[in-house]
Amino acid sequence: MSTTCDVTVIICAYTLKRWDDLVAAVESLYRQTCEPDEIIVVVDHNTELFERLRQKYPEIMVIENSHARGLSGARNTGVEIARGAHIAFLDDDAEAESHWIELLLKGCADPNVLGVGGTVRPSWQGPQPVWFPSEFYWVIGCTYQTLRQNPAIVRNPYGGCTCIKHEVFQAIGGFREGIGRVGINFMGGEETELSIRAAQHWPEKFFLLEAKALIFHHIPVERTRLRYFLSRCYAEGLSKALVSRYVGAKDGLSAERSYAAITLPLAMLKYAGQALKHGDPGGFLRAGAIVLGLTMTAIGYIKGRLRSQAATHVKA
Repeated sequence: MSTTCDVTVIICAYTLKRWDDLVAAVESLYRQTCEPDEIIVVVDHNTELFERLRQKYPEIMVIENSHARGLSGARNTGVEIARGAHIAFLDDDAEAESHWIELLLKGCADPNVLGVGGTVRPSWQGPQPVWFPSEFYWVIGCTYQTLRQNPAIVRNPYGGCTCIKHEVFQAIGGFREGIGRVGINFMGGEETELSIRAAQHWPEKFFLLEAKALIFHHIPVERTRLRYFLSRCYAEGLSKALVSRYVGAKDGLSAERSYAAITLPLAMLKYAGQALKHGDPGGFLRAGAIVLGLTMTAIGYIKGRLRSQAATHVKA
């Protein structure tokens, strides 16, 4: 038996190629133990998709992005008309486990909590690549941290698996447009920038990660190829440079420093040990992928910093 909760769920979509995934995402919201009071699907400048969705789901709110093309603008369009006291975001290619909303809202009950994110697990649409290290699951939009059973404070939750109190947007504004994914590009970081901006506004408040709040992210075969992996790492470096430009390198890279200095070296040793001790050749491949991924991310960050410095000099 389900109950209705004071939450608006926003799904942003831009392509008909994900139609089946999008339908699965919407349907997963109908199976929640705590049903959302409102579902909004924002279509990012795609008239055909907009019309098809309106016919398929006349009972939910399907609207067009009224801002600039891209994920940030689409999310802001949904936030502007949302009525819920809480606003949850679900990716258009993911399915939420039935207790997802219930668990996110449970964490939001604390007045010091700004929002709660959940766990994103990969749902491989093809074979899981043996060379892909779990420490780089962020490349495919999934959780890469070692998770605790109890909720933990985090700098920022995953943008497509999170619930943020409406008052946050009312106080600090929406997602910064100019950051984040536009169509098929690989840029990101809009939820990181928003979360840091919120924490700077309310130093005494924080975001939580509720590991038990699960969504399953569909991973098509093309996202398991090395070319995609490296391109996504490079774009992440560019994104981190852009986020740091707005919120400062100290806050913008607080989590990334320990990740690069501690998590990744330990992971390389772990995988090399697996290869040597257990005769697992995939261990060497995973260790090598970490080196390549970290290198490409660093190159992207340096390139992004140089772009920011050049833009600053031009304005001056």
